[in-house]
Amino acid sequence: MAINELQINNLALWSLGILLLAGVIGHVIIYRILLALVRRTKNVIDNLCIKHYYRSLQWILILLLMRLSLPVAFSGKYLTTAKHILSLFFIGLVSILLVKTVYILDEYIVSRFDINVKDNLRARKIHTQLDVLKRIVIIIVSILAFGTMLMTFEKVRQLGTTILASAGIIGIIVGMAAQRTIGTFIAGIQIALTQPIRLDDVVIVENEWGRIEEITLSYVVVKIWDMRRLIVPITYFIEKPFQNWTRVTADLLGTVYIYVDYTVPVEAVRAELQRILKDSELWDGKVCVLQVTNTSEHTLELRALTSAPDASTAWNLRCHVREKLVEFIQKNYPESLPKLRASLQQLPNK
Repeated sequence: MAINELQINNLALWSLGILLLAGVIGHVIIYRILLALVRRTKNVIDNLCIKHYYRSLQWILILLLMRLSLPVAFSGKYLTTAKHILSLFFIGLVSILLVKTVYILDEYIVSRFDINVKDNLRARKIHTQLDVLKRIVIIIVSILAFGTMLMTFEKVRQLGTTILASAGIIGIIVGMAAQRTIGTFIAGIQIALTQPIRLDDVVIVENEWGRIEEITLSYVVVKIWDMRRLIVPITYFIEKPFQNWTRVTADLLGTVYIYVDYTVPVEAVRAELQRILKDSELWDGKVCVLQVTNTSEHTLELRALTSAPDASTAWNLRCHVREKLVEFIQKNYPESLPKLRASLQQLPNK
């Protein structure tokens, strides 16, 4: 009798193995067929589904086949334990599928909004919202999956009933202990919705010029012009003032100050500024102004105002204009460079 039971168990295990192997092979064949069909279409969402869902669906198929074969391979308490273990794996795989769905939507929308173009304001807005919301969804799905796994244990379920009975007191204690953490989380959601900053925005933070490189639920990474990274708590952008040079548009005005003598011909310098800008690829053709903005006992202050499509270009254009204007005055009007005048008088003989 024991030999017959052993033979039956061995046969069941062999049947289970063959069934699993057949399921995996069938899944691979179906995947190959779908992949061939997807390559003939121009729809991005098809490729993303095949890319992200393949491995997860393969394991879900294996679990389903194992679940159907469990009564053949196990019995009694072993069957109950096996079902419990498979349930835990199944919950984990379903949560992974939900996360994969978020990644599919993220990649699909990102593919439609290129952030590397000049007029990328809308694209940066979408990228910022997706980046923050994606993290929020992943955290929520992970917490729900972990909680669902715990609730499959009888003792934990009983503990949960006790916790729910005293939820009011625990909620107050946790709220007080995690007040800063909750505030940071809410600030992250607020940043995603109101968007005082976006990815690739040009900002001045703590007197540092840089671009928003990364936005998380707890901090923001600002890439400084000299390749340093400034890590700023996300609450900073809710509580403190800062400069955002690309909040509405990326174009920017650049200012150059030149100090010259009173004898300088302003009209000639103004005409030279126009010529410099027309010959420069950095200028966007919108603003070209030269004004006398201040005077002192020694010099005139000339302000050249120019426009550029973005902050980096504006900086390079300012340096270019400053260099060319100084070179023009040195070459054509050297007597108009700043000078200190003095009057010499002969002292009377004693």
